[in-house]
Amino acid sequence: MTAPVFVVESFPPHLSAAVGGPYVLDGAEGRHAVSVKRMRAGETVVLTDGAGRWAEGEVVAAEGKDQLVLRLGAVVEEAAESPRITVVQALPKGDRGELAVETMTETGVDAIVPWAASRCVTQWRGDRGLKALAKWRATAREAGKQSRRVRFPEIADAATSKQVAALLARADFAAVLHEDRDYGSAALATAQLPSAGEIVLVVGPEGGVSPEELTLFEEAGAKAYRLGASVLRTSTAGTAATALLLGRTGRWS
Repeated sequence: MTAPVFVVESFPPHLSAAVGGPYVLDGAEGRHAVSVKRMRAGETVVLTDGAGRWAEGEVVAAEGKDQLVLRLGAVVEEAAESPRITVVQALPKGDRGELAVETMTETGVDAIVPWAASRCVTQWRGDRGLKALAKWRATAREAGKQSRRVRFPEIADAATSKQVAALLARADFAAVLHEDRDYGSAALATAQLPSAGEIVLVVGPEGGVSPEELTLFEEAGAKAYRLGASVLRTSTAGTAATALLLGRTGRWS
């Protein structure tokens, strides 16, 4: 099993290029390492800033309830994957938003854009919206650690349909998941995908993408695609589509 991952805000400058140490992991992450994970001398951990920079460390000692002393190796940077996959996720009801973020993060998505679609029952407004966004970001961080990632997905601010259309217009491949067989959507499994650049995928709400939104997105260059014979919930469709794209682009090879 790979070493557990802990998050640091940044790495000390003197550790950026060569082996250094000792390094003390404290605060909430140190408490989790010492009191929950019960890390002991000789074990290995990975520290990351969540933006691709990481270092492997050997535990020297655990001090108190929240300090882990490490002998830290060189800090390296993991290159961003290509093509980059962004999922525009319509706002689900209840905690299904966090479920979608969690599973897409574990699968390997690079960015998630919350979308206030016209048919969304849930709407993010005021303090409620800020709290919901913070939950999505915290979920991505924890799921990134759990899945041993060192580059966590970016969780953007909530977007309007016009902002989503602008994002689609800049993409190298833009798709809207649309399950209506009468509409003439193509199979995502056979779509011609770019080998680099940006892939943007729109996942609509439980009520589906409205005709007005679909027209807006198609004018921006997106096409309608379907996943398979069954209709997935909005909280699982993004994960299934991300897995399909990761396999087809070679990122899972």
